[in-house]
Amino acid sequence: METRPDSVADTGLLVAAIRARESVRDDRLFTDPFADKLAAEAGHRMLDAALATSGERTTLQIVVRTRFWDDALLDAASSCRQVVLVAAGMDARAYRLTWPAGTSVFELDQPPVIAAKNAVLADDVPQCARAPIGMDLADNWPKALRSAGFDATTPTAWLIEGLLQYLDEDAVHRLVERIDALSVPGSVLCYDVVGKSLLAAPFMAGLLKSMADNGAPWLFGTDDPAELVRPYGWSATVTDIAEPGNQWGRWYAPVTPNESETARGYFVVATKRRA
Repeated sequence: METRPDSVADTGLLVAAIRARESVRDDRLFTDPFADKLAAEAGHRMLDAALATSGERTTLQIVVRTRFWDDALLDAASSCRQVVLVAAGMDARAYRLTWPAGTSVFELDQPPVIAAKNAVLADDVPQCARAPIGMDLADNWPKALRSAGFDATTPTAWLIEGLLQYLDEDAVHRLVERIDALSVPGSVLCYDVVGKSLLAAPFMAGLLKSMADNGAPWLFGTDDPAELVRPYGWSATVTDIAEPGNQWGRWYAPVTPNESETARGYFVVATKRRA
């Protein structure tokens, strides 16, 4: 089944709804004051359906990864004044994070997604120089990025959040290759990957069937996530999602040894080595 771009884009509304619900918890890991209006009725409806089908467990990954990438991006921004959010969706980090002075945040996504977010946030002020770019990742987005003011000679922090599982393996490698070509030494690439074991986990069956039925199947997973950037000379630190999830008291299982056969998801922070 071919993945429908509109179906993948709809997941951005679901993610926004999860972030909105997290933001009103007493023990919240982050506060996103824009998430509720970005999710709109459609996103909250999707979340209610997901909770009814699969329970809260399948939403925790989004909650933990949001906090993890918030921290990682602000850390990377201390040395990278350019940030590129790949398939940004209904992400509001340009508005809600306290960016260092002089930071530019480029948001890449399909034109209807960018247009919808621009409309919802029209009266809000970003905390950085925000450059929204409506462009399908199958097209020449590097050219559009440069036209929007991106400087390929300066270190860049990249984030690929919640995307790679929707791409086939060839598309994943093409995306990483393009990012590498635009990155000078000192650049940072952040991405999350689901493990093949997670794709086979029984508790994920309901969610995966729902995604496939809606035209957005999960296609890619790996239990060696560093291999995506290793051939290009990036040094990668891989974190099992269970580690910060347990640290913050928001995970459903203890951290298990790497050699064990268990469902996993991974966060990767990779730095391009200097010559």
